[in-house]
Amino acid sequence: MGAGGFAKWTRRFEEERELRRGRGDPDWGRGAVLHPAVWASVQRFQVGEDGDGANLVGKADQAGDADYAQVVRLFVAEEQNHARLLALLLGAGGVPTLAGHWSDTVFVRLRRLMGLRLELLVLMIAEVVALRYYRALRDGVADPLTSEVAARILSDEERHVPFHCERLHVSLAELPRPVRRPVMALWRLLLFAVTLVVVVDHGPALRRLGLGRLRFLADVLVSADAVVSAVLAPRPDAWSGGR
Repeated sequence: MGAGGFAKWTRRFEEERELRRGRGDPDWGRGAVLHPAVWASVQRFQVGEDGDGANLVGKADQAGDADYAQVVRLFVAEEQNHARLLALLLGAGGVPTLAGHWSDTVFVRLRRLMGLRLELLVLMIAEVVALRYYRALRDGVADPLTSEVAARILSDEERHVPFHCERLHVSLAELPRPVRRPVMALWRLLLFAVTLVVVVDHGPALRRLGLGRLRFLADVLVSADAVVSAVLAPRPDAWSGGR
């Protein structure tokens, strides 16, 4: 993709930033009431959303596309906002944030060991899992504040996934054609393994959200198929994920 190919994403992210500023925060004063298993799950996802993104930004700068590097900064800012929203949601329910979680530590260490292409592949695993999780959280709770926070985060994630698909499409196009499909097959296998860990770790919460472990796993794999198609296809903008 030539220089400036990601400028449209800059506009999309900036437009959303302005909408977010105009809308303001949810009404935290309403408070939030969730089952303890769901609170524990939200705590772990809050840790995963937190981070300064400096490593990813540095790799984006090294890629030599100023437009792409700018969108990465906007993406990181949105992820930080997700962490902030989840922390305030936890606070509204009188639940503390966690200092860390082993799963987030593993992901961060894996990503930092790799170049941009492999870091994005690992990041995309978390993004695809997050798509299904925040949809479950939005639709599966009776608490209005939690549902609103989940809906806001989900709306961002539905933009993040096709953005990363487009960059991965560009990146994989640099590899020999016979290598591309095996790379994505390995990615899908790793996603499957990670999702198995998630459904075990968050199983009690998923049940409370009206979603069994197998259904969550199956839905994530459907989204994975769409991601693989978008990354390998000539027009990754065609990505669509089920809502």
